[in-house]
Amino acid sequence: MKSDYQGLLQNIASIALERKVVVGTAESCTGGLVSKLCTDYPGSSKWYGCGCITYSDESKQQILDVSLQTLEQHGAVSEQTVLAMGRGMLKISNVDVVVAITGIAGPSGATEANPIGTVWFAWGDMPNGFQTKLVNFSGDREEVRHQSAIVALEGLFEYLRK
Repeated sequence: MKSDYQGLLQNIASIALERKVVVGTAESCTGGLVSKLCTDYPGSSKWYGCGCITYSDESKQQILDVSLQTLEQHGAVSEQTVLAMGRGMLKISNVDVVVAITGIAGPSGATEANPIGTVWFAWGDMPNGFQTKLVNFSGDREEVRHQSAIVALEGLFEYLRK
């Protein structure tokens, strides 16, 4: 798994250091995997600030200030929720850029609207706003989480490059 991420993390680190930005993560279905991968990279303390794992709806509300109305109207796996997670992370931390992830890794939790493998991503900061992306992955729980981490890091790299 390490080789999948090394080059990508090196590129993220270079751009973050060059731009003098600190990165943070707000994760749900990945359970901290993106944070782990970032902090596995040597010297990451210079560009990675912190991560927040809000797995339950209650933690999304209490920690990241995702509104009950957003969760009830749109669900935990939605563009609205992932945007609220990203904005919430910027409010509670000293990071400059956030990647947020929420989805259904399985094997349970699927709905007709959100089958297993449905994952929403958001990348952004306060001055420039956020970009979102919906991806429907295939595979088991671990494969969905692994693929989600790759997309999260690839999107972070692309966001930082702009």
